[in-house]
Amino acid sequence: MAEYAQTCMNCGKEIKGRHDKRFCDDSCRNAWHNTQNKDATTYMRAVNTTLKRNRKIMEELNTKGKTVVKKDDLTRRGFNFDFHTNILTTKTGGTYHFCYEHGYLFLEDDAVMLVINQRV
Repeated sequence: MAEYAQTCMNCGKEIKGRHDKRFCDDSCRNAWHNTQNKDATTYMRAVNTTLKRNRKIMEELNTKGKTVVKKDDLTRRGFNFDFHTNILTTKTGGTYHFCYEHGYLFLEDDAVMLVINQRV
């Protein structure tokens, strides 16, 4: 079987071996893929950071499993209502938004009820 010489897609060094080999080693392969996925990874990291911040804020304010706070209190602490992990709609039409196991329900007069989903 003949050997084929080509260049690494990451560092440009000559590689020998199989004709379909694209990288000289695992570190070059990982570095190349990390570069290719950088934008998606950066966006996902920002979303996860926001979700974790939202969860932490609710955890700090809701120490008893269920509590009511003002929407402004959440916003002032950096809560972002645009990010959540799932939505639960009750039989009565209430819509809970969750960041992992911590959730909230909008009430009247800019009040927000914080809850913990015990079924997780």
